[in-house]
Amino acid sequence: MVTRPSSVPHRRPYTDADLPMLQRTVAGWIAAAGRCGYDHIGELPHRIYENLRGRRPVGELVHVWADDAGATAGLAVTLRFDEAFDVFTAPEWRGTGGERTMLADAAAATAAAMDPAAPYVLTDVFDCDAVRIRLLEELGFERFRVWDDVQERELDGAGPLPPVVLPDGFTVRPAGPDDADDLAAARNSAFGDDWTGDQYRTQVMDKPGYDPARELVAESPDGRVAAFTVIWFDERNGAGHFEPVGTHAAFRRLGLAKAVMAHGLRLMRDRGLSTVSVNHDAENLAAAALYRSLGFTARHQTFGYRRQMR
Repeated sequence: MVTRPSSVPHRRPYTDADLPMLQRTVAGWIAAAGRCGYDHIGELPHRIYENLRGRRPVGELVHVWADDAGATAGLAVTLRFDEAFDVFTAPEWRGTGGERTMLADAAAATAAAMDPAAPYVLTDVFDCDAVRIRLLEELGFERFRVWDDVQERELDGAGPLPPVVLPDGFTVRPAGPDDADDLAAARNSAFGDDWTGDQYRTQVMDKPGYDPARELVAESPDGRVAAFTVIWFDERNGAGHFEPVGTHAAFRRLGLAKAVMAHGLRLMRDRGLSTVSVNHDAENLAAAALYRSLGFTARHQTFGYRRQMR
């Protein structure tokens, strides 16, 4: 039986030193309560550092919630994509007034930092998370779209892994510190971003949780980063994850994203992991086709919820 806490949690600013603890903690929450309501622990550094991109001090936008004894009750990441927030909550706090407080605070903090002309503050929720959906609706949020498809595949007992197939002259390798400029250019081309090499180096590669051995790139014959992915490990739950996955526009339709992911699947299997997940915008049909070709199937969806700015 889960004992419900009786007090209201309190928050403090996140610091870089918190990340290892938070990844262990969230892995424990998933082990105790299942995946519904929790994204992969690899999403934490991705959302905290790559999504926020150093636009403001990280402690202003990311908050750790704790109970009176100091145990972690939740984590909030605010101002993602300039208008959205995430809240991850310990199982014993789910559905409580404490979780409602965390959600209300994250929504308010995001709204306060947004462009005043923006119409909505946003968040997303797993399709299976009836508790979070109820709390969001109590706070005035309404569902407006399917946000992501969450795809999974097994690594053990699911047949052979897809082969790593590359055009002549291309290679797959781990990234290195000297790739920052090329990685920034590839992300800009793939996602319409505006990274500089220095930003990618200081805001991603130099931050906690990043390991160049887990950033896989397809290198073109002329030495450019043509496609990329980052693989993440949750060894407690035997779960791997891809985030992000992209291809430079100059190198699309060559099977390069599939090749780097096929290589990543082998690294995860060799690490002893049993499942792998990847999230993608539900409207991105090309991404859905890519992941199907690698043996992924739909496991969950996340729903976008929004509330008008006040």
